[in-house]
Amino acid sequence: MRLSNAVLVTAVLASSWAASGAQPTATTLPQPATVVLMAPTEILKPALDDVRTSLDGVKLDKWKKGTIRDEAGSNINTIQHDLQNTLPPLLATADAEPGKLSKVLPVTRNVDAVYDVLVHVVEASRVVAPGDQVGLLQQSLGKLERARVRLDEQVQHTAEAQEKQVTELRSTIQTQTAQLRAAATPPPAPACPAPAPAKKKKKPATTTAKKPETMTAPKPEANSTTTASPVTPATKPQ
Repeated sequence: MRLSNAVLVTAVLASSWAASGAQPTATTLPQPATVVLMAPTEILKPALDDVRTSLDGVKLDKWKKGTIRDEAGSNINTIQHDLQNTLPPLLATADAEPGKLSKVLPVTRNVDAVYDVLVHVVEASRVVAPGDQVGLLQQSLGKLERARVRLDEQVQHTAEAQEKQVTELRSTIQTQTAQLRAAATPPPAPACPAPAPAKKKKKPATTTAKKPETMTAPKPEANSTTTASPVTPATKPQ
């Protein structure tokens, strides 16, 4: 995600706050990290000037004839054309906005291409060129190598700083969005207390009344004085 996209998200979120009428909690947005950037031309110019001077001083007529010299001559023409026509407008655009990677990366790609072609020229010079010319070309190659490494490091630091800023900005937006949603959501209505369970009435203890005992009148006792039946006297034997 680019920094411009993160800023766009912030603007959209701010407009949604205004539309909803809610006041977001004040939160300090992360400030961009301070990165001291040099213009790419300032980094590359000494090395590019040295390469241009070395190529202008190459005397191909002193090189051994053959395909190696012919190929080296073609490569030298390619580098000179690039230094004079292709690279200057790219550097001017990058110098205007050294913190914008989309403007600086074309410069780094072009310089890398120049370096690769110059390597072939140096290798060829070691085979068919006089020693003094080989030394100049090697010196220029070393200077260009250090300059492009320095530019690559600045691009790397710029990318890391912007990535960190975008990450912090995204985190801040998420926090503010959560706060906004929390403020816009009405608190839940207080829950009515549940009615207390009805107490069961205790039934009065039922006591079984004892039936009064039936008083049975005592039976009258038989009269102890009973009329004795008359005893018939025994008949005397005759």
